[in-house]
Amino acid sequence: MPVPGIKEEELALIKSALLLGFLQKVFQRDARILEQSGLLKSPEAYVELIRNGERRAALVLSEIHGNLRERNIAIERIHQDENGIQAEYRCRGYRGKMRILWAGLQQEVSSRMRAYLNGTAQAAGSSRRERMEKGNLKAHLLP
Repeated sequence: MPVPGIKEEELALIKSALLLGFLQKVFQRDARILEQSGLLKSPEAYVELIRNGERRAALVLSEIHGNLRERNIAIERIHQDENGIQAEYRCRGYRGKMRILWAGLQQEVSSRMRAYLNGTAQAAGSSRRERMEKGNLKAHLLP
């Protein structure tokens, strides 16, 4: 059952927070692998590019967390399994659950990763492309 009175915009903030949290982990893992692999002669430039993308994602995530706090929404627990990511959140005293399946998540992560690595990332949902692709990232509200 969805949380009473929750708006689409608020659900989009929760989805973006989950997506960016996952994206940060991907950036961190990729940078660590490049640093430790020994396969590249000069991994520093690539690692720096990834770290800059990670910082951009962290900045947008910080903004999203501020928006969630203003709306009295808190993500309380995040769980990953073979199907995707599930979050339990609290919205103005009510509890809700959301699941994002891997298929939609991977496509969106890839798209946003390119934006953050290129330095063209904007606040979540602010670019025309992100608004058009908003439907690609399907979140399922769980009972």
